[in-house]
Amino acid sequence: MRRFSLRNLFKRSSTADATTERRKRPRPDNGYDITILVVDDSPTVIAAFTKVLTQAGFQVITAMNGEDGVSKAKAERPDLILMDVVMPGINGYQATRQLRQESMTADTPIIIVSGEQQSTEQMWGRKAGANGFISKPIDRDAFFGKIFECLGEDRLRAKSTDSRDPG
Repeated sequence: MRRFSLRNLFKRSSTADATTERRKRPRPDNGYDITILVVDDSPTVIAAFTKVLTQAGFQVITAMNGEDGVSKAKAERPDLILMDVVMPGINGYQATRQLRQESMTADTPIIIVSGEQQSTEQMWGRKAGANGFISKPIDRDAFFGKIFECLGEDRLRAKSTDSRDPG
């Protein structure tokens, strides 16, 4: 297995080639009316996630540590949170637990994103209250699949329809 580095944050899908469409769903014309909070202490990871998510039609806000992530989640009320594990100050598990204890963020889907691929990482994520787990390097299909799964089809359809309706 190839070791994780920022150069290979997103790995290429082995089934996709240049002649096939890799997206399983078309992007909405005006993007999604969905905001995703990315919490990670690496500016490079934040930049990569922001680029990929905005290109897919999502709105993105960012936080550089767990404490900032908790306060931005309370203030901005994102539709989904991508949470790194190892960060200065409070870690991703602690931040997830804090968000689960707050009534305004208790139901916000949280996906733990970790460079560790061990089952103990996933177990701690579930215990903290995370809805999903994605390990680095990230497979694009799995990444967006987990996001769409956590957001739910009805929510995606309603939000993207509402964003196109001017009145």
